[in-house]
Amino acid sequence: MGSAEVQSIHVHPVKAFQALSLREAVVEPWGLAGDRRWTLVDDGGKVVTQREQPRLALAAAEPLAGGGVRLSAPGRAPLTVRVPAPAVTLPVSVFGTEVEAVPAAAPAHAWCSAYLGTDVRLVHMDDPAVRRPVDPDYALPGETVSFADGFPLLVTTAASLGALNSLMAEGPNAHEGPLPMNRFRPNVVVAGTEPWAEDHWSRISVGEVVFRAAKPSGRCVVTTTDQDTAVRGREPLHTLARHRRVGGKLLFGVNLVPLSPGTIAVGDPVRVLG
Repeated sequence: MGSAEVQSIHVHPVKAFQALSLREAVVEPWGLAGDRRWTLVDDGGKVVTQREQPRLALAAAEPLAGGGVRLSAPGRAPLTVRVPAPAVTLPVSVFGTEVEAVPAAAPAHAWCSAYLGTDVRLVHMDDPAVRRPVDPDYALPGETVSFADGFPLLVTTAASLGALNSLMAEGPNAHEGPLPMNRFRPNVVVAGTEPWAEDHWSRISVGEVVFRAAKPSGRCVVTTTDQDTAVRGREPLHTLARHRRVGGKLLFGVNLVPLSPGTIAVGDPVRVLG
């Protein structure tokens, strides 16, 4: 793979809110520290994402000491939310899987509901070590994940985005491009690979941390949402459907599971181990 390295690192303190870029991050068994430990749920306990509420792209969550967050969004005064004390948990449905989570205090529910114009609640995953197993079809025993879509980390490559944008430029929606990487909401972006090199990864190391590639990432309507305006278009799904459809999924990026602990940083070398 040559001199591949980490180009950028991102966490999402509240699932579906804006990404936060970091110079380095601690790798925990269930994902990057601080990534998607909070999420919104509707009145039936189902996780709410940009799929249903694209305006979540404009909301931000600043991490605070102790795991709390400071919420901000257009038209709303900021709100500080502390990690809730251990209490009765709520059943939360994450893409059909039931997970227990601890509700935040009432002001957080009111703030988020007022912003979206619909009743939602903010909940916290208190113990990722036990709350949510990784999909057993792709997991090793004991692997768990936060409120991420399905796996501890999503990794994309700059070369694949370049290739996708080139394909898009040749298609009927060329005016929508080129697209930035934030459409894909990755945890780690790798530079210095060949396009689509991630399709063939089995195990990689990022700095001192070893990961296994669980499966390619199938993409959804969130990728069509401009993360700066919350406006939706047709791309990249139209181009992915023409060039990257495999088994009914539109693929971009790869889902990783950590095999060792450690810290990763921008500039760390990325090596293919198998």
